[in-house]
Amino acid sequence: MDNIEALLKEKGLTKTAFSELLGIKKQNLNGLMKNPTLETIKKFASVLGVETWQLFASPEEVQPKKDGASLTCPHCGKNINIKVE
Repeated sequence: MDNIEALLKEKGLTKTAFSELLGIKKQNLNGLMKNPTLETIKKFASVLGVETWQLFASPEEVQPKKDGASLTCPHCGKNINIKVE
């Protein structure tokens, strides 16, 4: 959930402010960030105003490469080649 902290910084929010928007205590936020459920992930995305996938990968990580035929896996960093017909 490293991207959550990056998104918070991008939006100018502290963890305290984020927890207030979620309606929970800051201590509970830290626990939820370590072991989130699907519902928690959806709520985080909703409150941050982003798509759920953006909590796991940045837009730059999922953009096509300049060759237009490959992407970089946000998890392992390897190229994913795409066959264009």
